[in-house]
Amino acid sequence: MEHQNTIGGLEDRVRNMILGNTDREATPPLQPSGPHVPGSRLPPMGMSPFAQQGPEPVRPGQENYSIDDQTSPPAFSKGGKKRPNQAQRRQMSAQLSIPIDTRPQMPQSARAYVSPPAYPPHQQYSHGGQSRVQRPHSATFRPPSRGNAMPVPLTGTPFPPHTRHHPSLSYHGPMSSPGEWQSQPPNGDPRSFHGPPALFDPSSPRTSRHGPSGSYGSNKLYHTRPEELRAQADLLEGLCATVIAGAEIEPADILEKEMFRAMIEQVARSAIAHHERESNGFHDFPPDSVQLKCFGSLSSGFATKAADMDLGLLSPLSVMPPDAPGSPIPRILEKAFLNIGLGARLLTRTRIPIIKICEKPPERLRADLLEERAKWEKGLPDEADEDDFHEEADLNEVDDIHAHDYRHHDQEASAGVTGGSKPEVKFPSLRQGDKNLSTYYGFAKGLLRKYGGREYTHSNAAELREDDLRLLNDFVIAFVDGLADDTLRRRLLSYKSLNRYDLTANSKYRTLLGAYTQVEGEMLAMVWESREITEKDKVAEQQAQNIIRGWINIENKPAFSNDPIGYGKDLQFGLDQLKKIPSIQIMVLSQSQREPAASYHGRATRIMLELGIHDIPGQHKPGLHLLIHRYIRGIFVDQIRQGVQEFADSCPKDILTLRAVARRHKSLQLAYEFERCLEKGLYPVDSTGAIDAYMRALKAPMIKFSLPHPQYDIVVPLPTEAARLIPEIRKLGDPAQLSPNQPRDPYKDRLEFPKSGVGVQCDINFSAHLALQNTLLLRCYSHTDPRVRPLVLFVKHWAKIRQINTPYRGTLSSYGYVLMMLHYLVNIAQPFVCPNLQLLAQPPDPNLTPEQIEETVSCKGRNVQFWRDEVTIQRLARENALNQNQDSIGHLLRGFFEYYAQSNQMSTVQARGFDWGRDVLSLRTPGGLLSKQEKGWTGAKTVVEVKSMVVPSAPVGHDQVPNPSGLGNQQPVQDPATTTPVPNSHGRAPSQTTREIKEVRHRYLFAIEDPFELDHNVARTVTHNGIVAIRDEFRRAWKIIKEAGKGAPHENLLQDVVSADDNRDRKEFYQLLDEIHGPVAEELGM
Repeated sequence: MEHQNTIGGLEDRVRNMILGNTDREATPPLQPSGPHVPGSRLPPMGMSPFAQQGPEPVRPGQENYSIDDQTSPPAFSKGGKKRPNQAQRRQMSAQLSIPIDTRPQMPQSARAYVSPPAYPPHQQYSHGGQSRVQRPHSATFRPPSRGNAMPVPLTGTPFPPHTRHHPSLSYHGPMSSPGEWQSQPPNGDPRSFHGPPALFDPSSPRTSRHGPSGSYGSNKLYHTRPEELRAQADLLEGLCATVIAGAEIEPADILEKEMFRAMIEQVARSAIAHHERESNGFHDFPPDSVQLKCFGSLSSGFATKAADMDLGLLSPLSVMPPDAPGSPIPRILEKAFLNIGLGARLLTRTRIPIIKICEKPPERLRADLLEERAKWEKGLPDEADEDDFHEEADLNEVDDIHAHDYRHHDQEASAGVTGGSKPEVKFPSLRQGDKNLSTYYGFAKGLLRKYGGREYTHSNAAELREDDLRLLNDFVIAFVDGLADDTLRRRLLSYKSLNRYDLTANSKYRTLLGAYTQVEGEMLAMVWESREITEKDKVAEQQAQNIIRGWINIENKPAFSNDPIGYGKDLQFGLDQLKKIPSIQIMVLSQSQREPAASYHGRATRIMLELGIHDIPGQHKPGLHLLIHRYIRGIFVDQIRQGVQEFADSCPKDILTLRAVARRHKSLQLAYEFERCLEKGLYPVDSTGAIDAYMRALKAPMIKFSLPHPQYDIVVPLPTEAARLIPEIRKLGDPAQLSPNQPRDPYKDRLEFPKSGVGVQCDINFSAHLALQNTLLLRCYSHTDPRVRPLVLFVKHWAKIRQINTPYRGTLSSYGYVLMMLHYLVNIAQPFVCPNLQLLAQPPDPNLTPEQIEETVSCKGRNVQFWRDEVTIQRLARENALNQNQDSIGHLLRGFFEYYAQSNQMSTVQARGFDWGRDVLSLRTPGGLLSKQEKGWTGAKTVVEVKSMVVPSAPVGHDQVPNPSGLGNQQPVQDPATTTPVPNSHGRAPSQTTREIKEVRHRYLFAIEDPFELDHNVARTVTHNGIVAIRDEFRRAWKIIKEAGKGAPHENLLQDVVSADDNRDRKEFYQLLDEIHGPVAEELGM
């Protein structure tokens, strides 16, 4: 009875809240009649229209702002209060006629007023002409609960009433050029320096942060007419219907996956029960206590076709929980699955260890998986060692290393070294040797971490101690001392900024990144001094000399240590200028390892034009001959370089051109790439003969083109038999796109499962308790409105087809896109589509058992309270009692893309677009946004986690995991971990203590707070390139949507990126064949 009363009270409260909003729905839309209305007061944007417990408190960072300190606007009618009459409503409308912005405001004289569109919100004309004016409001209303008490989170602080657009100071403005400001920190202490003077007021509205030339585009408010809005919504509505029809998972697929889950659950139960009984003496261990529970998209209702299955392993009665460090259960299960013929691979370097499983692995993959398992049993290192991976330096992404108990000492280093000793005594392994400069710098960074050192960055400047700075300086000197070029080293140490005494004894500090930049720049300065050609005229020569003098001045800057980070930016600016000097470019011209010959030729052509060289044959062309010489010398592959050199030597100088040399280079490189693919067996057997014949044609001597043509002087001839091969060669495609000729993909290896053809695939997670709670939360959100599911499915499909949904490649997971859509539906759509379920959580029943508390209140120490009554939510949704939003799916998708594509005022709702640089998406928070500053999510951090693990060993003699009957007769994998230890007097091998060291990279370029794990950024995998790609795709989508409204031709919003890339590559390959053989190749290929 009490439960029924609770449900009834909650239902009545939700219904009363929504019905109480109808009076405000009847007010005119928030449109200004002028720049400002005297006597009006700006109400807080985050104020809930459903608030019933008095006025809302002032939020952090929000002023109690009043234009004229007049009387406050009349309160909205609530409960038993009298409804305002027409005159009162007009007065209320007048008082609310200024666009609401909850940010601290600049003085009125300093702000330009931008009027919103002079037409009603889109809901007035989006439904069969029915006029319906709706007052914008947020879903962040006070949740109904027993006793009217706000639930208090069990972790962190109680939910604060944040404004939707809380100002943040995480953006530091554009980088200044060296001469624009003086880096003079107070008292000369570099740690007290916080960057150049601010070029803007960080508390000003967003529209003032980026001028007309800013990276976010124009701040001009986008106006749309009703007919444009309808056309845009119709486009998205049609696309969504098409996507849902083709992307929705079929019931038969769900049934197949469920049968597979039940089968491997039996395997897991048998293996774990055997382990607990034999190894831990738990003879009464109940196998049924082991469960594989489905979570993720298949359980939340947001699954698409070919979606993999996510399973969480629960074994609460195990002596050592499966998710405990050092638990043997993951490896036991990996072996059990391999024993029955499945493909199984344990991934230990993920955030949470998982086992990837496929039902029908190819024989080659299964053999590789068994080999990998055998290597682990023998204690051999993993071939994919993370230490071999080097991340390129990025000025925009600082490297803040927190080393916890990770101070390794070089065994060759001598103790008690004084400050005047040479760093090579301290760090004997820091030597460049035959490594290139970039690899050497990456090695130095890793060595600095092993010594417990940290790079000097904005985010840790206040934390570094004197010892940290001295160690960093020692590494800077050691880095320079370890250079292989003696002349370069002596030159660098002669500058004031690398004076050994100042850096070791005079408390003048540098950054390792700055030293790396300086070395690279000094190498170019040395090239300038030995160059063989001058600039094209006196003006260009003088400009280049000024750049060189500026570089020397930067290196000798007396105040380099006042701001080490700013000095590094000065050096980077100088280096960028050096790289632009054409006479230096020609001297360092070289082809990178995987660079196409056409791209290399294009770079050489640009240098030729900037130096005023003409690609015209002739005896007296020293500039052209030098360019040809440097071009040939820079070719990467030795045998290709030799072949091109032989052609240049045999060709008469009066007809030799860069174009002819590049054509020879392209033909030989194409033959080389075909040859490598043949060696790897990548072509069908019946095509090898044609490829061999074509390769011989590509290596044939070049001749003059038979027809007069300005672009084709000397070409590779096509004999009759070879000419017939062109159509087949065009069909085979460019060999440069195949794996032997592509850079090694750090995310792919021979153990990666194919995307299709291997049956059901799934991931088993060993710490899925919170993931199961997340799944239930998302499922409840999917019940709140029938539009939620198609909206989410469309966005997931869009992200997948546009290739921005792969976390291990630096973009965002599908889960992240679900949270982005829910944030929009809860907090931005007006009226809201989904209520905030975490704010509607009921206070916990004091009579709950510990198990029930773990399931509904506090899971793993995290607050997991939310409105989880699925039956009630579904019933209220069917009755249209949860919201008043009547937007079509097309209108909601339009708003979603507009919100994330730009950060200015939106065109149909009183809200601004998402600020990627400042904001954190927080689904649990009223208003939906926090700032990166208040979360402390600024900069990037690499946390070195060291965990001590006690690995229990099984009793001697029990070394086999049972093979459940009926599940296959594959040869079992031996488990040496249970046979190699020497038993003690009790017949049990001793436990072994090991240390697990893991480096976890935390990035905050894009920030999405997990609904329960408040310290976990769901978007931490997003790299610099990843966020650029994601934002570009949102801008592209919004551009297409706007063009559709105007009836202009536009791209396909859902164009497959992979297909588009394939078409572009094929077109470029056809152009390459034409370039090598002349236009005849095009004619033969048609």
